[in-house]
Amino acid sequence: MIKKHEIYKKDNWNMMTVEVQGKYLVLREISDQWGEETQTFLSRPALMNWANNRFPKEEYIGNEDEWRTIIAAFKGV
Repeated sequence: MIKKHEIYKKDNWNMMTVEVQGKYLVLREISDQWGEETQTFLSRPALMNWANNRFPKEEYIGNEDEWRTIIAAFKGV
């Protein structure tokens, strides 16, 4: 059984989901700039490490609520 988590969705061209497929976590990021990128993680700590590098808190100064929402979505996977 595959469980899908929506991390964020701005529109059909800017969104990110994580699917739990057995022991694998498959992240799909769709953007209007790069198209679709897919990454596979073997553990939640690896996913969280990637998320913290992809969404550094320093880039969200003045918009900490958005950062907290994104990181909370990853933690909910």
